[in-house]
Amino acid sequence: MKIIRKPSVYLVGRQTLDDSEIARFLADHNVVGWSTDTPNAAEALPEFAGRLCYMSFAKPRPGGNKTYLGHIKEVGHGSVLEHTVWNFIITGVSRSFTHELVRHRAGFGYSQLSQRYVDESVADFVEPDCIADDPKLHEAWRTAVEHAQEAYIKLVEGLQAKFASIEDKTLRRKLARQAARSVLPNATETKIFVTANARAWRHFIELRCNEHAETEIRIVAAKILEVLQHEAPNLFGDYEFIALPDGTRAARTTFHKV
Repeated sequence: MKIIRKPSVYLVGRQTLDDSEIARFLADHNVVGWSTDTPNAAEALPEFAGRLCYMSFAKPRPGGNKTYLGHIKEVGHGSVLEHTVWNFIITGVSRSFTHELVRHRAGFGYSQLSQRYVDESVADFVEPDCIADDPKLHEAWRTAVEHAQEAYIKLVEGLQAKFASIEDKTLRRKLARQAARSVLPNATETKIFVTANARAWRHFIELRCNEHAETEIRIVAAKILEVLQHEAPNLFGDYEFIALPDGTRAARTTFHKV
C-alpha cells in the first residue's frame, strides 16, 4: 500500500486557433489590418469573441490584449472567457477531493477512474498532512485504511465466488467490485480528467484557492492556478498568492465573479 501526500496535475490539452479561418472571416466582413498582440490562443479567442459582439475590429482601444481582457474582467463580461478551454489530469487525490470537485458543474466536464472496473486491491491512499505529522494519528489512520483494503479484498473474492454462475467474466468482476467498494474509505486515491473553460476555472480558483476551502482542494487549486498563470497571464495574472500558516497558499484578485 502506497501512501500519497501530494497531488499531481498534468496539463494535457490547451486551446488552439485556426488563423486562416479568422482571416477569412475578417476578409468576408471587410475588416482590414486587425490583429492582436498576443500569440497565445487562450488569450486571443476571448478578445476575438468580445470584439465580434460589437464588431470593434476597425478601431481597437489602445493597450492590446492585456488591457482588453483587463477591461473584460473589470466590467464582468465573463461570457467571452468561456470560449477558452484547458484539459487537466489530476492524480494523487482522494475520493473526498473529487466529491467536492464535481460540485463545479457549469463549464466543467469530468471523466474519473471507475471503481467498478479497476481493481482497488492495489489502490493507493491519500493521507492528510495534519494526520501524517502526528505519529499516533498516523498509526490509527494507517490501521483503518489497511483494514478497509483487506476487507475489500475478502469481499471481492467472496463475491466472485457468489457470482460464479455468471459466464461473463467482466460482468462477474464488475458486480463483485461495485459491491465491495462500499467498504473503501474516502482516502482511496483516484484519478480524474477535468476539462473547463477560463471562466469556470476562475470561479473554481476563487472558491477553492481560498483559506476557507478544504485543504486538499486548495492545494490542487493553487497548482492549477500556477499552470494557468503561465499559460495565459492576461487571463489569470491578476491573482496573487498568499502564504497560509499551514504551508498552503490562497489566491486573491480584485476581479470577482467575472
